[in-house]
Amino acid sequence: MTSHPAIGGIRLCLGGNVFGWTADEDASFAVLDKFYAAGGRMVDTAQGYSDWAPGHVGGESEAVIGKWLEARGVRSDMLIATKTGMHCEPGDLAPEKVAAELEKSLERLRSDYVDLYYAHRDDATVPLDEVAAGFDALVKAGKARELGASNFTADRMIAAIETAEAAGQTAYSVLQNEYNLVRRSDYEGPVQNLCVARGIAALPYFGLASGFLTGKYRSRDDFAQSARGYGMDRFFEQGQPILAVMDGIAAETGASHAAIALAWINAQPGIAAPIASARTPEQLDALLEAVTLELSAEQVAKLTAAGA
Repeated sequence: MTSHPAIGGIRLCLGGNVFGWTADEDASFAVLDKFYAAGGRMVDTAQGYSDWAPGHVGGESEAVIGKWLEARGVRSDMLIATKTGMHCEPGDLAPEKVAAELEKSLERLRSDYVDLYYAHRDDATVPLDEVAAGFDALVKAGKARELGASNFTADRMIAAIETAEAAGQTAYSVLQNEYNLVRRSDYEGPVQNLCVARGIAALPYFGLASGFLTGKYRSRDDFAQSARGYGMDRFFEQGQPILAVMDGIAAETGASHAAIALAWINAQPGIAAPIASARTPEQLDALLEAVTLELSAEQVAKLTAAGA
């Protein structure tokens, strides 16, 4: 899947979770400028980013992206994706809630539409026909151009799609689940089969396993290196043999670990592009490197086996 209307430009979607958090406005603008100059055209964010940080309420990422879009005058060039319902609270996907939250996002993004609007998490408390009708209304109103689901199982994804299709409504055409060399179960198997069979664009998040696959976390003492280090423990044990294989491929190719990790994702069936974030323009270099890196079949197989 090398081309899909949900991607635009190069096969890399820039994650916006760090904007307004570990990347201040100046740093965020610098990353976005470099991404744009390199041909990047898709940025992923969410209403909840970054409400986990002290003093933040959510929407910080959208606000920074909106200021950049307006300052650079590039809204029509870019594909902007955002999400609603990050915390999976009952009623998050009710039509009135989805519509109200999108209005807030549009204000922060300084735009009258989003290119892709996701259900951030499934909400079993709202009937699927109501969810489908609510999202479809936003497409018909021109406020969302394409719909996606994030953190969905295959069963719920197909049920949601079939519900929308039966009513002649816009169905989810994009899926965003976690997927990387260390964490593969939320995509591989039924979800991946569904994406391939239905032509659903998979845009997985945590492509670098929150930075673990850059290779900088070699011991637990290294977790203190960054604000995201607290999350490395869940990747650490399983990730050690993967890093060893990546070390060998880096030596063979001269590629960075980050580029290798993302290139492996791009080599998998059903993948439209991985999502990855950068706090600085220098960090973005490794992500951009992945766009043109083609791993051999043998290298892909070694990486796949190491993480199995």
